[in-house]
Amino acid sequence: MQIKSFEEYEQTYALSVEQPETFWAGIADNFLWRKKWDKVLSWNFTEPNIKWFEGAKLNITENCLDRHLEEHGDDPAIIWEPNDPERDSITLTYKILHEQVCRFANVLKKNGVQKGDRICIYMPMVPELAVAVLACARIGAVHSVIFGGFSAKSIADRINDAQCKLVITADGAFRGAKQIQLKEVIDDALIGCPTVSKVVVLTHTRTPVSMLKGRDIWWEDEIKLVDTHCPAEEMDAEDMLFILYTSGSTGKPKGVVHTVGGYMVYAGYTFANVFNYKRGEVFFCTADIGWITGHSYIVYGPLSQGATTLMFEGVPTYPTPSRFWEITTKHKVNTLYTAPTAIRSLMSFGTDPVRGQDLSSLRVLGSVGEPINEEAWHWFDEEVGHGKCPIVDTWWQTETGGLMISPIAFVTPTKPGYATLPLPGVQPILVDEQGQEINGNDVSGNLCIKFPWPGMLRTLYGDHDRCRQTYFSAYPELYFTGDGCLRDADGYYRITGRVDDVINVSGHRIGTAEVENAINMHAGVVESAVVGYPHDVKGQGIYAFVIFPNHHEDAELTRKDILQTVTRVIGAIAKPDKILFVSGLPKTRSGKIMRRILRKVAEGETANLGDVSTLLDPTVVDEIIDAAKQA
Repeated sequence: MQIKSFEEYEQTYALSVEQPETFWAGIADNFLWRKKWDKVLSWNFTEPNIKWFEGAKLNITENCLDRHLEEHGDDPAIIWEPNDPERDSITLTYKILHEQVCRFANVLKKNGVQKGDRICIYMPMVPELAVAVLACARIGAVHSVIFGGFSAKSIADRINDAQCKLVITADGAFRGAKQIQLKEVIDDALIGCPTVSKVVVLTHTRTPVSMLKGRDIWWEDEIKLVDTHCPAEEMDAEDMLFILYTSGSTGKPKGVVHTVGGYMVYAGYTFANVFNYKRGEVFFCTADIGWITGHSYIVYGPLSQGATTLMFEGVPTYPTPSRFWEITTKHKVNTLYTAPTAIRSLMSFGTDPVRGQDLSSLRVLGSVGEPINEEAWHWFDEEVGHGKCPIVDTWWQTETGGLMISPIAFVTPTKPGYATLPLPGVQPILVDEQGQEINGNDVSGNLCIKFPWPGMLRTLYGDHDRCRQTYFSAYPELYFTGDGCLRDADGYYRITGRVDDVINVSGHRIGTAEVENAINMHAGVVESAVVGYPHDVKGQGIYAFVIFPNHHEDAELTRKDILQTVTRVIGAIAKPDKILFVSGLPKTRSGKIMRRILRKVAEGETANLGDVSTLLDPTVVDEIIDAAKQA
């Protein structure tokens, strides 16, 4: 299954394009199926309707756990490194992880969870989070993991959209020097969530919490009441595995749906190849399981391949900026997969924190979440990899399920700032605004994919038409990624950023409409417009232009009030970095906000704003420029 040379990559890629069904059937043969498929693929991008491995029966946890037990049951499956370096790390072997997953799956069944029920998981980065995810998959329940930084309102929206039956949470979470009251946030969220009947609470921070009789139960108590025998539920390849909410260009988050068979094959295949994984190595993905990176490359991808995956509870700079490097030294990490934001943040502390550690175990470095800038690429290469570790700069999305355009470690020649070439089975295409294909090299356009791959989303939960409109309507018969892209003289791809109203902050997509809705909830705000702008650490920051007639009384306090409102409605992750009070917004006569102008102002490029004569009130632009200069 692993590609060993660039020549083999070219041959494999050619096969995957010319005979995709033959290619993917061959890859799928490396996994465990209770019944093989009747048909590899049926699809159209108009409805859209995509089915992979139709008629096949399986359970993904048998691939991630059971099939490794006989020969590798005592191998480490998960290593957990806590937030506090003074605390001991924990290692779960495949055998122990299998027992814990079966036991917790029985807890879910005991509490009324059945195949197809949706389960909300809002937990810290602890081993029990992986256990909870796998336990849902074991019994055919659909997990919806929500990142621990979201607010009660954001959680309630997601729980209600998926009509979750049960919530799994913890008393609290540690994140650097902070303690987050998870149970308290869940309690606030559940005031408006009538479908939730049970809440399972894990003890982690030992924070006092309110436990409601009849609804709230302790994880520790429940697992004592069940045994470790839990047969895996037989699933159809196209049954739902999980829902993961992602920000869109409208205010309402989208519940991206991934299914069991195709997602498993794609996550496992891309993991094994891109990172050139060798059994026994330690794979350290620094993401949170609340994002797709954690789903695919902390849990399902690595475990499906019998890997050792390292989970980290903390943040890169706590208690010192040596934390990543200490973990790498301590656990002899072989692959480090992290975000450009983390790299840029650690660069700012200089080289001393890195040089004090033994990083000789590293073989492969990876970057995820946003395009990595050249300066960060070279620092990562020289200071962390000592020039001997290939950097896989990976491009993919929540919707794609797994890596799409990326170097293959030790196979693809790399180039700083480039995601390089598509993986086998991925057929990218660049189009202009009219949807015409842009052929040849040294060109740029909007990035689309013209043929399905097994890991792609199947729908948006409860709203298939929105799925069609968002991804398949802009350009007929193509999946539109929402990203701009250039293809250089060598045919290498470089992602240039979002072309829709989505901002990529620290590798996390945040819809401008969602932030604007939150700002507009503040009592004094008349209207707002949000754009992204270049940020030295985050990649993109959030710049908010706000009409607030009475802000002059205490502008700084008003800014803090607005930030508090955004934190309350969405979570701290969506707080604007800059708020500029303005008297009006640049609008067309039809009332559309001209974000192009606001982006230029946010970037400090006010000399060339283009034609503003078509605006309803062109003088607003000068006022905004003056306000920005004075800010």
